[in-house]
Amino acid sequence: MFPQFLRRLFWLVLLVVAQMVIFNYIHLFGYATPLVYVYFLLLFPLGTSRWSILLWGFVCGFLCDVVSLSLGMGAASMTLVAFVQPLLLKIMVQKDAPEDLQPGLRTMGFWSYTNYTAILTALFCLCYFLLQAFTFNHAKDLAIACGSSWLLTFVLCMVFEGLRDHKTSELT
Repeated sequence: MFPQFLRRLFWLVLLVVAQMVIFNYIHLFGYATPLVYVYFLLLFPLGTSRWSILLWGFVCGFLCDVVSLSLGMGAASMTLVAFVQPLLLKIMVQKDAPEDLQPGLRTMGFWSYTNYTAILTALFCLCYFLLQAFTFNHAKDLAIACGSSWLLTFVLCMVFEGLRDHKTSELT
């Protein structure tokens, strides 16, 4: 129980610090900003309780809001993704999957994990940028910012998953 908490805390701190120090300063073409801390929610196993995922998601989003001065957009978006993550994971895995299945390329397969990551990062970016704009007056700019940030976030999440060592840094 406690090692599991420490692993989650490690990933939380790592991704929030990386967002704060590196990724908040990347704005490709004035639109695309990677929001990599959503990767934190992609790591939760299948059998994790709903309240636990919601709490961790809110805390991660809140910490990123505090360091980024983003006025609750991260907390709201992460809480929404935390709500959807268990449902989507159940849909994406096989019916006979173990209750403690760790989402990943090796455990879910390439296409299932890619779809899982694409849907959750798209939901996160859509919610985040809709809250940031809070209007549809500049729908073209909103669509470009949301789409380009989603693509950059998705690619970075897939790179992180490819680099993550499944034997030593699993979030179980």
